[in-house]
Amino acid sequence: MSPASPQPADAARLDPAIAARLKRTPDGLVAAIAQQYDTGEVLMLGWMDDEALRRTLTSGRCTYYSRSRRAYWAKGDTSGHVQYVKSVALDCDGDAVLVKVDQVGAACHTGDRTCFDSGALPLGD
Repeated sequence: MSPASPQPADAARLDPAIAARLKRTPDGLVAAIAQQYDTGEVLMLGWMDDEALRRTLTSGRCTYYSRSRRAYWAKGDTSGHVQYVKSVALDCDGDAVLVKVDQVGAACHTGDRTCFDSGALPLGD
């Protein structure tokens, strides 16, 4: 079950062959990792349900599902920091999506290029 409100019966749906491959969390989501397509830089982690993935695959822009707002958001709609989709792949388990994007501006809500700029954690001896 998708965390968003149900769509009308005639609304577009995610391709059933793709939907069948997804292994969703109990609230209907899969992790979505955004990676800069040409450098390999890991930009951010977001969440997608079937509708967010369908929008991502069909619009050319990365769309996520906000767990806190319980709403869809296309990256960059308010900030201008758009993610243009270059490719999308599922991992071997179907519980994560890798979206290779061309990131315009910052990917992180803090204004940083990537959400992983806060520094590496120390490793043990």
